[in-house]
Amino acid sequence: MSDTLTLDVIGRRVEVNGEHATVRFAGVVPPVAGPWLGVEWDNPERGKHDGSHEGTVYFKCRHPTGGSFIRPKKVNFGIDFLTAVKNRYVLEDELQEDGKEQTVTIGNKPVETIGFDSIMKQQSQLSKLQEVSLRNCAVSCAGEKGGVAEACPNIRNVDLSKNLLSSWDEVMRIADQLRHLEVLNLSENKLKFPSGSAPLTGTFSALKVLVLNRTGITWAEVIVCLCPPAHQMQVMPTDVLQTIKLLDLSSNQLIDENQLFLIAHLPRLEQLILSDIGISSIHFPDAGIGCKTSMFPSLQYLVVNDNQISQWSFFNELDKLPSLRALSCLRNPLTKDDKDTQTTRQLIIAKIGQLKTLNKCEILPEERWGAELDYRRAFGNEWKKAGGHQDLDKNRLSEEFLAAHPRYQFLCLKYGAPEDGELKRQPLMLKNQLLTLKIKYPHQLDQKVLEKQLPGSMTIQKVKGLLSRLLKVPVSDLLLSYESPEKPGREIELENDLKSLQFYSVENGDCLLVRW
Repeated sequence: MSDTLTLDVIGRRVEVNGEHATVRFAGVVPPVAGPWLGVEWDNPERGKHDGSHEGTVYFKCRHPTGGSFIRPKKVNFGIDFLTAVKNRYVLEDELQEDGKEQTVTIGNKPVETIGFDSIMKQQSQLSKLQEVSLRNCAVSCAGEKGGVAEACPNIRNVDLSKNLLSSWDEVMRIADQLRHLEVLNLSENKLKFPSGSAPLTGTFSALKVLVLNRTGITWAEVIVCLCPPAHQMQVMPTDVLQTIKLLDLSSNQLIDENQLFLIAHLPRLEQLILSDIGISSIHFPDAGIGCKTSMFPSLQYLVVNDNQISQWSFFNELDKLPSLRALSCLRNPLTKDDKDTQTTRQLIIAKIGQLKTLNKCEILPEERWGAELDYRRAFGNEWKKAGGHQDLDKNRLSEEFLAAHPRYQFLCLKYGAPEDGELKRQPLMLKNQLLTLKIKYPHQLDQKVLEKQLPGSMTIQKVKGLLSRLLKVPVSDLLLSYESPEKPGREIELENDLKSLQFYSVENGDCLLVRW
């Protein structure tokens, strides 16, 4: 870039020797002559000061070492979208043909051309593009109006992550030329709030996936960008983002519970990724205890990893989502204690009735059965003190208990109210002790029934090893299952050698069935 500066560079995103920054100042910095750019680095360790020089504040930084002064000629302000596409996708050997003379006939007159065939090939090549990855290609603007639409009309998937886009106005100018756009990734662009111009009609009309990781923009600002003024902060208009199926807002610390309500009525949103946004609570005010919310009607997969979730009420609320089938909630205060991983998993399963997958691990019917029975027993005494009764018609449960355990009444209807004898037996999820189990051999009737004490954390593989030594039978020949006296006649296979007895909800008094 030349040393001539104008004030419109303020706020622009730039790249210097592979590092990204935002221009905060343009002008003279005495006593050194000549123009300077004051930049705030994305990586504050790259800088030297906070925007001050010899007692004068030229610009402000969020970090005391986040700023630097740089000569304009050392700064890369980026390239337009179409140039980046050509740089990435037009083959070099085709461009080398530009120097070859060719002859074509126009009317009856032969005309010599240079590179005519190369231009035709280039245009054909670009027009066929449907997926474009321009990550870290220094894209800063849309370029000449209509150029993208003419050259690349069929693009459907665009990765513009980690570029030099500084405003939503430029994003809109690019997207407006891509009428078939379904997937757009804008992660790691520090996007500035738009100038206030009205959204372009039809922009994003086909969009299904929008990724906004580390953009520093709130969802309220996105709504302002995408919606006409009459719809801002109200119900999402019918022509905006109605086709979105996946939305990734990870690592945007400005997203909160109220921001999420602005997207709660997207009719086709199936996957929502909210990792590392600092969320700690959520509440669906339109749904009471035991009811389903009208919000997020199609949401099937929710990711809330690396947040601040520390209360069980968060999972009580998730049970209100009508379509939720898969949840990932790793590395939260409530779930990060490795000693209680299995107990936490059981509690989440019991609290969210429709869940099929938790932290990318399938919830088998046997696991849900065991988790719900344990939950029912674990809080049985609390249920009784709160007004619970064996005759469910006589229940007079306190509001406090119902708020803390909204599915408990349903579990009583499903499995029956807990009896006094059950409540004296401490449930597996609340203890860490040996299990006393009977061991039977259905195909070897001459074998005596044994009674063994085994830790609940013992894997099926280790149980088989113990039985192999005891019975002198190869481990590979052993097949294990178990029966519970609470469910006589129902046999549950222990088919995964890497899972523990606790995983299958094996309890004191249960009977291991061994076949070979």
